[in-house]
Amino acid sequence: MSNPSQDPWRGLGSVARAALKTRDYSSSVLADRLQQAGRVEARELAAGIPVELRIPGVEVFQRRVFHQRYRGYFAEFAREGEELLGKIGLWPKQWATAKMFSGTSKGFHIHPPHIPENVTPEAWFKKLFLDDPQNYSLRPYDQEQWDVMFFIQGICEMFLIDERVGMMRRKMRFIIEGDDLRGENNVGVVIPAGVAHAIRSASSQDLIMVYGTSTTFAMDNEGRIAHGIETPETPADWETYWKLA
Repeated sequence: MSNPSQDPWRGLGSVARAALKTRDYSSSVLADRLQQAGRVEARELAAGIPVELRIPGVEVFQRRVFHQRYRGYFAEFAREGEELLGKIGLWPKQWATAKMFSGTSKGFHIHPPHIPENVTPEAWFKKLFLDDPQNYSLRPYDQEQWDVMFFIQGICEMFLIDERVGMMRRKMRFIIEGDDLRGENNVGVVIPAGVAHAIRSASSQDLIMVYGTSTTFAMDNEGRIAHGIETPETPADWETYWKLA
């Protein structure tokens, strides 16, 4: 065994030593890991997000996935009026599905939050999420788009950033596993209006998701930030040739 006081890489040549990097696994603090790629699994958040780290309104909740040996599996999304969605009074008005090929990403997307007349955004968010956060009846689900996301195949890396005026600009980055990988990382995620969100297919499988929205789809409510990855540019010489008269 090597002497810990000695350089463990001294047996490598100069080229390799100059290019060498090691990964730091020393930090076990959730606040640190939420900012890093692949360092937080959904199960850690489903167990309860510390108040000082959570994005108000974001929920990560455990799901039931029943594997049937030699046959496949059966999984529940949610039951109307029950458990987490019942508690917060949210039931989607529209359901949709999406498939992302391996190695692709979507986002960032963001939906405009509804602000009542004669009140500032800062005051409204403070009332909703800081002063009376358990009064879910105040939330205008029918006037702004909240998303509830489920993943049924593949591995997702999810990115969330709170962009609401007056709220702390908190960030969350974590891994969700699809139902085909049964375990504690099978979760549902609630994303409020005003929270930017992006997802990345993080395995060799295609990523398949099902999601519900509190309002029906409206193009005007689909804001996009730093979404160039969804619209890759064609080669410059193609564009030049295409534009020839």
